[in-house]
Amino acid sequence: MKKSKRVTIVMYHYVRELNHSRYKDIKGLDFFLFREQIGYLKKHYQFITMEMLIDAFDNDTALPTKSVLLTFDDAYCDHFRYVFPLLNEQNLQGSFFPNVKAITEHIVLDVNKIHFILASVKDKSIILEKVKKKIRKYRKEYNLKSDLYYFEKLAHPSRYDSADVVFIKRILQVELEESIRKKITNELFEEFVGISEDTFSRELYMDIDQLKCMRRNGMYIGSHGYDHYYLSTLNRNDQEHEIKKSIQFLENVGCDPNSWTMCYPYGNYNETTIELLKKYNCKLALTIKPN
Repeated sequence: MKKSKRVTIVMYHYVRELNHSRYKDIKGLDFFLFREQIGYLKKHYQFITMEMLIDAFDNDTALPTKSVLLTFDDAYCDHFRYVFPLLNEQNLQGSFFPNVKAITEHIVLDVNKIHFILASVKDKSIILEKVKKKIRKYRKEYNLKSDLYYFEKLAHPSRYDSADVVFIKRILQVELEESIRKKITNELFEEFVGISEDTFSRELYMDIDQLKCMRRNGMYIGSHGYDHYYLSTLNRNDQEHEIKKSIQFLENVGCDPNSWTMCYPYGNYNETTIELLKKYNCKLALTIKPN
């Protein structure tokens, strides 16, 4: 078997039967297409496990040619319902990266609230106008700039989203101070989704027993942080808190705290993050670099 030092990593988020979903507009992959992708990858690539990738880093071992590794962010219930049975049936490993707070405190991550707010309305301009209205409403109380200022700064289309959608995501994920962006997001979630956060969380994410079940059956469980923050926006103490809380959770799932991996939320990190990961025995971490 030929050996290599390269690996293709395929990252997934929502994988579900979209036609039977309450939120058909969620930006996810239909399970039928996921099954097709697995078939294609089996034909053209050689699947590896996270343990094999760690060994390649630790011991400078080579990997099979055309290696591929599958990763799944956020530990959605869909992963347990659809992804895990298929991978288990075909004796393949997936690497799953749960957010601790969503599972232990039954909250819905702000990033997911925004996804489902957007998926609840066909005409995104309706949400856009609501966001602008709330910026004007809270402008004086929170010392905000004008809605036009934020729109001109943030509304630039991406590979996947229109300028309006990019604006909504950026203003509610990172641009505004945390307390006001959470306030606005919660108000929009209540208006457009209309389901209690606790109930929605239990429907959306796996629980710890499901994660333990997957681990017993050969799946890999890694860290995706505690609160899904952009890590580079946090000071050292807050980053350390994020990392320590996620390690504690991994121990509860049955993972080795001296040999673990991380998938950066939003792919975001800085030198402080790397320094702390080395301190706490992280073997490797994954990011994204769109190009």
